[in-house]
Amino acid sequence: MYFGETAINLDAKGRFAIPMRYRELLQEQCAGQLVLTYSAFDSGALWLSPVAHWEGMRDQVLELGNFEPAHRGLQRRIVGSATPVEPDGSGRIQLPLTLRQVAGLEKHIVLLGMGAKFEIWNENILNSKRMEEERSLAETASESMRNLVL
Repeated sequence: MYFGETAINLDAKGRFAIPMRYRELLQEQCAGQLVLTYSAFDSGALWLSPVAHWEGMRDQVLELGNFEPAHRGLQRRIVGSATPVEPDGSGRIQLPLTLRQVAGLEKHIVLLGMGAKFEIWNENILNSKRMEEERSLAETASESMRNLVL
């Protein structure tokens, strides 16, 4: 299981180094074979998954069929954009230019361990998303408190 948050800088070639705490685990679990794809749910993020986990997601998404536009969109995001990647000898992963551009990944990124996969975020987009979520939580909490008082 992967968990935790790491701020990372992309180098000039669009590579980032996998944090040391994950390298051995990734090597044990998937021999370093990973798949990079767009996040199914969030703009501004990519998913980095061990091959076996991605294959499970791929199979579920493809089972949806392609008669619904939403299903086709999800299939494009998860399957059509999938790129196999492996860390180099220094533990760095190359993020393809097209995926970087669409996700808005620039110099400062955040790697989030999310259980069976990682999310790779543009730092500014993630911070904005967190602020929106906090405002939403505050509004929900305020409504709940009003209901309790009334």
